[in-house]
Amino acid sequence: MAKPVRWQFWYTLLAFLYMYLPIGVLAVFSFNASSSSSQWEGFSWQWYEKLWQSEALFGALRNSLTVAMTAVAVAAVLGTLIAVGLARHQFPGRNIYRGVTYLPVIIPDIAIAVATLVFFGAIALPLSLGTIVLAHIVFCLAYISVVVSSRLAGLDPRLEEAALDLGATPVAAFLQVLLPQLLPGILSGCLLAFVLSMDDFVIAYFTSGVGATTLPVAIFSRIRTGVTPELNALSVLLIGLSGTIALIAEFIRSRDRP
Repeated sequence: MAKPVRWQFWYTLLAFLYMYLPIGVLAVFSFNASSSSSQWEGFSWQWYEKLWQSEALFGALRNSLTVAMTAVAVAAVLGTLIAVGLARHQFPGRNIYRGVTYLPVIIPDIAIAVATLVFFGAIALPLSLGTIVLAHIVFCLAYISVVVSSRLAGLDPRLEEAALDLGATPVAAFLQVLLPQLLPGILSGCLLAFVLSMDDFVIAYFTSGVGATTLPVAIFSRIRTGVTPELNALSVLLIGLSGTIALIAEFIRSRDRP
């Protein structure tokens, strides 16, 4: 039996160190007793306690959660219907419409942000938390459509045809046959879109109004004067939340494999 190649182990180790060492350093210094970001002076929970007492950051977090949950809820319904319509129905210009639907995935965020801001200005819509939600629906819709479409590609359309032949209406066939099979893909797409919405800075920065500050925008305004241990603690919590959501999405996806 041949021995494993050693360079593969070291290459993998270096790759993981390159990706996760900065996160590890961030986590360690979030427990630093000193306010310095370069000198360790002992273990302390004080920055997490100060973070808990920060009304401004928690207000921004509430705004981010409101935007993410609302945008994902709307995009889940519309994105699923778009994916089903593109996969199951033939109509003129279907391929063009499919490409337009996926454009927000590949267009830079700055372009989407500027275009959205110009559009809101053209229709004289005041910037607020609602305009951030409308802007986030655009890219959440695209990501959920992509994930649901990939799930649809592996399903047998004859199951729906059999349900229709047995007397089910198109709505009943969708709700009772197709939707349960799509549910893992919908949940995975929603989790991905939720993380992306919580993480978005560029689009939220351009489309937010007075009093509608999301968490990434609030963090950006604070780091202009330097990164504080309080922000280190917040970053660790956000990384933990994102990692948990990613694990849940992977668990759902792994259970969905044949």
